[in-house]
Amino acid sequence: MGIGWRLAMDSALYGPEGFFVRPAGGPADHFRTSVLASPLFAGALARVVERVDAALGRPERFDLVDVGAGRGELLTLLCLMLPGDLAGRVRPVAVEVAGRPDGLDARIRWRRDVPESVTGLLIATEWLDNVPLDILETGPDGRLRKVLVDRHTGVETLGGLADPAEIFWTSRWWPTAGRAEAGASRDGAWTGRVEVGAARDAAWAGAVERVRRGAALGIDYGHLRAERPPMGTLTGFRAGRQVAPVPDGSCDVTAHVAMDSAALATGVPYRIVRQRAALRGLGVSGARPPLALAGNDPAAYLRALSSAGESAELTSGTGLGAHWWLWHPIGIDLDLG
Repeated sequence: MGIGWRLAMDSALYGPEGFFVRPAGGPADHFRTSVLASPLFAGALARVVERVDAALGRPERFDLVDVGAGRGELLTLLCLMLPGDLAGRVRPVAVEVAGRPDGLDARIRWRRDVPESVTGLLIATEWLDNVPLDILETGPDGRLRKVLVDRHTGVETLGGLADPAEIFWTSRWWPTAGRAEAGASRDGAWTGRVEVGAARDAAWAGAVERVRRGAALGIDYGHLRAERPPMGTLTGFRAGRQVAPVPDGSCDVTAHVAMDSAALATGVPYRIVRQRAALRGLGVSGARPPLALAGNDPAAYLRALSSAGESAELTSGTGLGAHWWLWHPIGIDLDLG
């Protein structure tokens, strides 16, 4: 007997034996993120922290909150990179369901929920893609139905009709589903699969609401309304390889984020840009060093070449650079550029 994908994901990722709560290993053993790809990413975010701090008038306390903090890798790097005065005023907070890792910097507070009040910067890198969501598919009667999944095998079946709230979200944010409901293809294989982002909208709006002054920044795989994938994006990752999304706790189960829907749900101003553009605006260009440097200073050339390679990975239009940055300034006038 199958269950809805939202319940299946919640159990597989965050249940007692869930993928993100097991003490052994961690997400870094299974998939590559911008944080893990290069310290240049953390360096760019450190510059964002400095700009938010300046826009706030350099408050005595600056809250730096990382939602979906993994094993605290990003906050650890930021604590090392921030300049002395700011580093002394920053209060780093990791929000994560897994237990606190051994050896983590003592300055980093560890908790399961977002603090009630944040003055500073709230960051969520590749968090929303793991917020559980339900999936709908067009049935043979042309109506949207819930997709059910067997938690042990990943085999899907169609269940009951989508509820009114799911249909409302779909009609507003997933226009390809409406076209799919018009009829079946000639070979009888129906198209039209919807990853209902309402739960992610609520999660992001709830996090952003905690920011009293400062900014919130969400960074994730995603898509916009005009480019929704008609068959969805649900997939799994294990040991660095893409695998079938079987929700048994053995792999990451993830789906891309409807970024524009999440943005609008907050009710505050926003800007959405690709990571490629955001990082270039923050000085991560990916440009190769001049060849003349190799002759004058070979060691410097090799260091610059390595940095250029890492920058290129972070800004690749077909890889990490295709991530979306969702930026919300709150009570300050500050853009990413």
